[in-house]
Amino acid sequence: MTDVTSKGNLAHTYDAIVIGSGISGGWAAKEFCEKGLKTLVLERGRNVTHLKDYPTATKNPWDFPHRGQLASEDKGKNPIADKCYAYTEATKHFFVKDAEHPYEQKKPFDWIRGYQVGGKSLLWARQTQRWSKFDFEGPARDGFAVDWPIRYDDIAPWYSYVERFAGISGNKDGLDTLPDGEFLPPWEMNVVEKTMQKRIMAAYKDRDVIIGRCAHLTRPNQIHLDQGRGQCQARSLCDRGCPFGGYFSSNASTLPWAAKTGNLTLRPFSVVHSIIYDEKLGKATGVRVIDTQTHEAMEYFARIIFVNAATLNTNLILLNSTSARFPNGLGNDNGLLGKYMAFHNYRGSLTASMDGYDDAYYYGRRPTAVMMPNFRNVRKQETDFLRGYMTFYTATRAGWGHQADGEQLGGGYKDSIAEPGNWGIYMMMQGETIPKRQNQVALSTTQKDAWGVPLLSFDIAYDDNDVKLMNDFLQQGAEMLDAAGCKNISTNDSKQAPGLDIHEVGGVRMGKDPNTSLLNKWNQLHACKNVFVTDGACMTSTGTQNPSLTFMALTARAANYAAEELKKRNL
Repeated sequence: MTDVTSKGNLAHTYDAIVIGSGISGGWAAKEFCEKGLKTLVLERGRNVTHLKDYPTATKNPWDFPHRGQLASEDKGKNPIADKCYAYTEATKHFFVKDAEHPYEQKKPFDWIRGYQVGGKSLLWARQTQRWSKFDFEGPARDGFAVDWPIRYDDIAPWYSYVERFAGISGNKDGLDTLPDGEFLPPWEMNVVEKTMQKRIMAAYKDRDVIIGRCAHLTRPNQIHLDQGRGQCQARSLCDRGCPFGGYFSSNASTLPWAAKTGNLTLRPFSVVHSIIYDEKLGKATGVRVIDTQTHEAMEYFARIIFVNAATLNTNLILLNSTSARFPNGLGNDNGLLGKYMAFHNYRGSLTASMDGYDDAYYYGRRPTAVMMPNFRNVRKQETDFLRGYMTFYTATRAGWGHQADGEQLGGGYKDSIAEPGNWGIYMMMQGETIPKRQNQVALSTTQKDAWGVPLLSFDIAYDDNDVKLMNDFLQQGAEMLDAAGCKNISTNDSKQAPGLDIHEVGGVRMGKDPNTSLLNKWNQLHACKNVFVTDGACMTSTGTQNPSLTFMALTARAANYAAEELKKRNL
């Protein structure tokens, strides 16, 4: 792997340039390098090398000055990052600090970012589900957004392709609402979760409760060992960086794999200002880069450009890539760039308790929950809101050392700290939001960042459909918990702003018609064929599933197509 450290306004030429080193960027690099293409990966953040740069990965709780909790100073300086569940004393070095990278908010939006090699693949929750045929057909059937230019059968082989390499644990459940994949052995539900599963499925014939599917090596295959990865240790310290390579990240998997081909050049500390468009050639020829440390400007050139900077920064780069041909942003002939943003609705949750099972416990820290595929509006419109939600739940016992009721000292307290507490249940939603034109991002007209790039301005909010969907989840969730035999059921609306789900998509959506979309079925810009977008920005709709597996599959599919088109001299 080469680290470019050249200074000045030098021109470097490659076969392919990939902007971003996260989940989708890592896959693009792997595919290109394997095919012999000299590939430059540009990352705006610092370098993070697998094993070497995980400073807290093996620390004990008592090794941290605040036992893993954030100091008040950190909370005060980073109120947005602090809202993220993964932002702790052990992981804060992987998060963008609020003041260092500001943005405009016309409406509240919590933008959670990880600027380093590997991006948020070091921090993601690692939940991986395929889309079903119903998800790809939904927009056309229900009349929102635009029709996807692909269907499940187009992407199914690529799901299999990336699952085998990444390593996905799961059970073969035979559901048409959540297709099976190429699975490693699944994790196991505990006794209370199994009881709930049995009771819920007995009460509701349209609801399937299954163990979660996640990017963890429960039993590594040879392809994973060849990557230098090992079995997941069920430590649940994943967002510190995994020294075992037990979960999938760009750092542990795709980037080292690309590097060993000798075709990868990785350049960290590189803010992409814009993509260069050549009016005479009618295509993009390279990118303009600002070195974040020296503030020097330089240009790099290639025949293929993949934009994988993560949804929002991908929109920013394309909006800032203006020319005489594209005065409103690269490929933006229809004025839709940055519009029709969507995300996942996480506002609703429930808690409950379960009596009994005092003789049962569990071991390790399982990295996935129990889940239920969407059962609302799957095959036809059935409710007064569009689309639906996935449901997740876990059953756990209160930690060892809980305090006996009303007693802080004495025999009762001594006995209590020697036994686990009662069983508690947590249930949450992952709801689909409908892409809407008014939910959009744009470039600030008044403010720029430290490298001369306009700030991104957010105008994104929930609507009535989102609230109706959440209320349905809270009602159905309470009824399911009651049917499962739970007690003390409580519902909650967090009222959190969009963004904290960290599943933002859209703005550069795929479609069949250049008048209503930016990308074709191969993730190419309709108006600039050698520029591809395969991260979340390309998504036409959100589905209810976690999105990263789909990003990976779309990227592998598009990269292989681009390489073939390059070989045919069509790009």
